[in-house]
Amino acid sequence: MLNDRARILLKTLVERYIDDGQPVGSRALSKYSGLDLSPASIRNIMADLEEMGFIASPHTSAGRVPTPRGYRFFVDTLLTVRPLADGQIHQLQGQLQPDTTQRLVSSASNLLSELTQFAGVVMTPRRRTPAFRHVEFLRLSDQRVLLIIVTPDGDVQNRILVTDRPYSASQLTEAGNFLNHHYAGLDFAEIRTRLQAELRQLREDMTRLMTAAVDAGTEAAHDSAEDWVISGERRLLDVADLSSNMDNLRRLFALFEQKTTFMQLLDLSSRAQGVQIFIGGESDLVPLDECSVVTAPYEVDGQVVGTVGVIGPTRMAYERVIPIVDITARLLSSALSHSAEQPALRAS
Repeated sequence: MLNDRARILLKTLVERYIDDGQPVGSRALSKYSGLDLSPASIRNIMADLEEMGFIASPHTSAGRVPTPRGYRFFVDTLLTVRPLADGQIHQLQGQLQPDTTQRLVSSASNLLSELTQFAGVVMTPRRRTPAFRHVEFLRLSDQRVLLIIVTPDGDVQNRILVTDRPYSASQLTEAGNFLNHHYAGLDFAEIRTRLQAELRQLREDMTRLMTAAVDAGTEAAHDSAEDWVISGERRLLDVADLSSNMDNLRRLFALFEQKTTFMQLLDLSSRAQGVQIFIGGESDLVPLDECSVVTAPYEVDGQVVGTVGVIGPTRMAYERVIPIVDITARLLSSALSHSAEQPALRAS
């Protein structure tokens, strides 16, 4: 699609613009590209690149800047990734040692923000609906029952069930004993499947009570889990490319608050292999031209369970951010897998 000279000039232009944030003119391209071309030849190639949508010319300058399409071609075809310094790798390794899930996820998010000076985000591990160690029903009134769920980790969740008929204390004890005897240690999704077949043996009124308990337990498990952890959002206020337009900055922070769009992006990333780069304006998932997101999936015991990422300006040093995200995902995978092997370290 592009000849060698056009590729070199586009690469030089993107790198210069990332470095200093100023539109790049033909004189700078002649100086830094290493090509022996006349100013007229450079201007002709620049005009071709602009016509193809890789670069644009701001009204206030004779120079050019990359477009989202230009950034995409750059990161997919022209980028040379720069390895992390040993000190940064050691910093990551030292702070991502086996620990509780909550602390590891928070540490990874903070490190991504500190090393890039942008916002770091980690989608918390997708877990099977937790099993229970013990359940108990307590009668509150004729048609209100307190369900107490104790997880294998010792966490306690309470839910109020509104029943369609009153239950006596002895009936509630019977229901709790049945669940504890037959289903303790199973997750609620598995219990739901087995209930459909096995509870036919019980009276219909008890079946309804236990089905309501499973529904409430599933809801409690989902309510207790945060979807993601984000750190360093305020660092984006110091990024001129973002803070110079307050409307865009408000839109970005509104996305953080709503979560839905970024959760779709992080979920999409978790189903892909390796580092993914979402460049502003390319898709509805990153609706700001000035914003890019670099992500990578992480695993526990070989199974992808979440995503780590960096949210920053489109004009970011991709060659430096990409390996930070990649190595963080790998180290988080290792730390979480080792944590899962140690019973004393329980997931939060």
